[in-house]
Amino acid sequence: MSQSKIAITIDDELLVKLDRLVKERRFPNRSRAVQEAIRDKLERLKRGRLARECAKLDPKEEQSMAEEAMGVDAELWPEY
Repeated sequence: MSQSKIAITIDDELLVKLDRLVKERRFPNRSRAVQEAIRDKLERLKRGRLARECAKLDPKEEQSMAEEAMGVDAELWPEY
């Protein structure tokens, strides 16, 4: 995967915490720590969006569709 360099501005207090994590060898360097933090945040945002979209669903309608689909070819399903 290709990588790009970027420049960021960061609060001094946050930078001290970041450097502490690097010093404690929780991350190999600042770049990796920032990269992982961004990746984690993007994943949380994606999960949050999924949760919001799921909240829009009507549980009764979803249950009805699931039951309808389960009836189709149910005899072909393996026994559990």
